[in-house]
Amino acid sequence: MTTWKDFLVNASADAELHFDRLKNRLFGRLDASKPYKIVYYRGFGSPSAVYLKGRVLRERDLSTQSDNDTFWENLVATYQRFESDEVPGVTVRVEAFGQAYTTQTDEEGYFEVTVNPPDDLLMAYPGRVWFPVRYALDDIVQPDTREPVVKEGHLMVSPPFSQFGVISDIDDTVLVTGATSILQTARLTFLGNAYTRLPFAGVAAFYRALQSGPVTTLFNPIYYVSSSPWNLYDLLIDFFRIQGIPKGPILLRDLGLDPKLLASSSHHTHKLAMIRKVLDVNPQLTFVLIGDSGQQDPEIYTQVVRDNPGRIRAIYIRDVTPETRDASVRELIRTAETHQVPMLLVSDTVAAAEHAASLGLIDPDTIPEIRADRRADAEG
Repeated sequence: MTTWKDFLVNASADAELHFDRLKNRLFGRLDASKPYKIVYYRGFGSPSAVYLKGRVLRERDLSTQSDNDTFWENLVATYQRFESDEVPGVTVRVEAFGQAYTTQTDEEGYFEVTVNPPDDLLMAYPGRVWFPVRYALDDIVQPDTREPVVKEGHLMVSPPFSQFGVISDIDDTVLVTGATSILQTARLTFLGNAYTRLPFAGVAAFYRALQSGPVTTLFNPIYYVSSSPWNLYDLLIDFFRIQGIPKGPILLRDLGLDPKLLASSSHHTHKLAMIRKVLDVNPQLTFVLIGDSGQQDPEIYTQVVRDNPGRIRAIYIRDVTPETRDASVRELIRTAETHQVPMLLVSDTVAAAEHAASLGLIDPDTIPEIRADRRADAEG
């Protein structure tokens, strides 16, 4: 049965589609001098398949931000991120591993493609993790310089010596967001920048330990999954770099008024789909899942455990909600345990790290560094 909410969502989506088409025709005339920009999101995969995604816009680069930026400078930068002029229906050529692929942008300017690395990739590049990728727009040049529209990027291929992968939430897991409070989330999102946002204490050191594993010559890939919009991608990239958090693919979602995205289950559906994609392109890996108690992560991760027997090594849930939430989380913990997967509700990063060390997921010698990192972050 169609509810009034479904009707409004579908009506809003139709209105947005028509508005975007009108805007594209209008801006095509009024902003003909605005430069094209290819935004690439870090690709990821395994020696068998690599998933790539990006977006084509018409906009100028954002100004470089600093920890001295004012309230108004941060607000203007946020406006510029969300006021994007997407370019639909253009052909994007993707060059990776000496091969070329083509795809087209959708109504929101997004494009994606799955590529297959050559069979001899591991023999040709033993131990390599990051590979170059080049994006170009066919038959389009920059309006001012008449130069080709290109973007150089990198993609990550999980090496065969990885012991496991890590899939981590971002909001209130890595980054202090206040996702359980709409006002707090809005304030931090719209009025802060990569320099003013804060990590949860000890996260950087813990994630570095997970990436290294129990033997520091290893490389365990880390994937970051969030329901935040793609418009915040550049902010998150800068934040991770500034805080020393390990580099990895960041999987966000479209902010558009898609009925599937605006439904009450959209957060659950999006994160579950992204986690499945990571698991699908890494069939050789087991995973550690990290999240928080505030936004359905325990429910989502329990579903992942059910759907992927034997693929999940451990789950760590940061406790960011009132005690009234604890009972439902503990019930999910018991469900995970029936599948032989430990799920811990932890108060801080050190508790998760100590358990990970006991399972042989990280080197126990990294625990003092994680404790020191937690103290430094807390004092900062």
